[in-house]
Amino acid sequence: MRVCFKILGFVVLLNGCVPVSWAQDEVTVLPGTGNPFPHLITLYEEDLGNLQRFYVLQMSGVDRERLQQFHFDWKQRLDEIDFDMLSQDGRIDYLLLRNRLDHSLEQLCYRKDKDDEMVDYLAFAPPVMILADHRRRADKIDASETAKTLTELNGTVQQAIKDLEASKSKRKPSDGIVLNRVRKRVGDLLGVLDEWHRFYNGYDPTFFWWNNKPYAKVKESMQAYSEALKASVGDDDTVVGDPIGGKALRAALRHEFIPYSPAELIAIGKREYQWCLTELKRAAKDLGYEDDWQAALEHVKGLHVAPGDQPALIRELAEEAVTFLETHDLVTVPPICKETWRMEMMTPERQKVNPYFTGGEVIRVSFPTDGMAFDDKMMSLRGNNRHFSRATVHHELIPGHHLQIYMAERHRPYRKIFRTPFLIEGWALYWEMLLWDMNFQQSAEDRMGMLFWRTHRCARIIFSLSYHMGTMTAEEAIDYLVENVGHERRNATAEVRRSVQGAYDPLYQAAYMLGGLQMRALRREAVDSGKMSEKGFHDAVLKENSIPLELIRASLLNAPLTADFESTWKFDSFFEDEGATPTRP
Repeated sequence: MRVCFKILGFVVLLNGCVPVSWAQDEVTVLPGTGNPFPHLITLYEEDLGNLQRFYVLQMSGVDRERLQQFHFDWKQRLDEIDFDMLSQDGRIDYLLLRNRLDHSLEQLCYRKDKDDEMVDYLAFAPPVMILADHRRRADKIDASETAKTLTELNGTVQQAIKDLEASKSKRKPSDGIVLNRVRKRVGDLLGVLDEWHRFYNGYDPTFFWWNNKPYAKVKESMQAYSEALKASVGDDDTVVGDPIGGKALRAALRHEFIPYSPAELIAIGKREYQWCLTELKRAAKDLGYEDDWQAALEHVKGLHVAPGDQPALIRELAEEAVTFLETHDLVTVPPICKETWRMEMMTPERQKVNPYFTGGEVIRVSFPTDGMAFDDKMMSLRGNNRHFSRATVHHELIPGHHLQIYMAERHRPYRKIFRTPFLIEGWALYWEMLLWDMNFQQSAEDRMGMLFWRTHRCARIIFSLSYHMGTMTAEEAIDYLVENVGHERRNATAEVRRSVQGAYDPLYQAAYMLGGLQMRALRREAVDSGKMSEKGFHDAVLKENSIPLELIRASLLNAPLTADFESTWKFDSFFEDEGATPTRP
C-alpha cells in the first residue's frame, strides 16, 4: 500500500518523494522513514532565501505582504499533511516548520508595528522605495522625472531635519529608542539609494546629466539627518537598545517552546544566582577572604598571563578539556573536529561589543593590544584572566560550540534554519555545569573563575528580560553587572550593549542558563533513569541538530506528539525541592 499527498508540486510518499513531473501511473517507492520534511524544509528555506534577497526594502508594504503570503501558503500546504502517518522524526519536523511559520508571521506584524512608530520621522522613505523598486525590476526610467523626484525628496529630508530640531524641547527620554531606530533606517535608505544610483549611472546616457547633482544633494541631506539623529540619541558611549515589551517577549517564549512567563524566568535566574553567591563565598573563604567574594574575585582577576602568552594558555586549556572528556568517556569527539579548530585574536573594535571570547571552529580571543589605553588594557587583562578562561575555552571549543557545530553540519543539517540559542548556548553552559559537578576545577581560584561565568548567566536572565519588559534601563543593567557579578565597568557596558542594541535575539542572553537547566533536566530523565548512557545521551542530543530542547526530549524519550502540540514541559520542576541547581558531592 502506498500513502501519498500532493504538496508544492511534489508527490510526497511516507517512504520517499519524487517530483510530480517524474511521476507516472506507477511510482517506484523509495526507501525512507515516513518523513518527507528533509526535502520540504529545504524547499521552504531555498524559496524563502530567494524572496528575502528580492524583497529587501524595509518599510515596504509590498515586500512585507509578499513574505506574509508566502508563509500563509506554506501553512495551508502544511495542513494537507496527515500528521498521524508521520514517523516521530517527521512529527518533530512538522512541528518545527509549523512553529517557524507562525513565528515568521508574528515577526512580520511586529516589524510593521515598529515601522509605524517611525513614519513621522521618515516621510521621505516611500519615494526612495519606489526608486529602489524600479531598480530591482530593471525598469527603464525617465531621467528627468527621477531628477524631479530627487529634488522633492531633498526638500522632504531638509524638513525632517528642521522638525527634529523643533521637537528637541518636547522629547521624552523614551523617544531616544525610536530615534535610534530611525537613524539605523536612514542608513538602510542611504544604502538603497546608493545602489539605485550605481545601477543607472554611466549605463543610461541621460541619467548623469539629470540626476547626479540632485542625487548628491539628497545624499548629503540624509547624512546630515543621520548625524542630527545620532546627536539626539547620545554620544558614542551611550547604550541605546530597543525593548520589545511583554507581549512580544511572551510570543518569543512560545516560539522557543518555553512554557514560562518572563517573571517566572526572572525568578529562576534570581534563585540560581543565590546558589552561585553561596559557592562564591565558600571559595572566597578557602582563599582567605572570609565572605568577601568581591575581594577574592579581584585577587583572581590579577592572575592573568603576561602580554603575548594568552594563545599558549588557550591551547593548554583546550587540550586539557578534551583529555578530561575522553578520560571520563563523556561524549564522542571526532578526530578531525579535535584536530582542526583554529585561533584568532579579536580586534580592539570588536572587543568594544564583546570583551570576552567567541567560538566555534575558530576561537576568537579577546586580549589587549598595544594601541589600547592603559585602563582598557588592564580591564581586558583582568577580564580574561587564567581562571575566567578555564570555563570560556571549553564553552567555545570542545565540548562546546566547535563540537556542536561540527556535528550539526553532519547530522540533520536541514534543521539548521530552526536553530535556537536555548540549545546552542544551553549546550555549552550545560557542560560548564556538568564539568563543575565532576570537579574539573582544580583550585579555589578555578572555582571563582567558573562561578563568575555562572553568576553572569544568571544575571543575563535577570537584566535582559527586565530590560525588554521595561523594568530596568541599560544603565541600571550595567550597574547590576558591576555590583552583583563583578564585571569591569567597560566589560559590563559592552555586555549590555551587545544584549540590547538588536544584534542578538531578545531571548539570547537568557537562553544560556535556561537552556543549561533544560539540558540538566533532560539528562536526569534520560541518563539518571537508566534509559541512556551518559555518552549515548550527549551524542544523541548533538545528532538532533540545534532545535528546541523540548522536541529533542520528544525524540530521545519517544514522547507522544500531536499536530496541535504546545509546550508544557516544566523543566525547572526538577530543582524546585532543592532550591537551586544541585552539585555532586
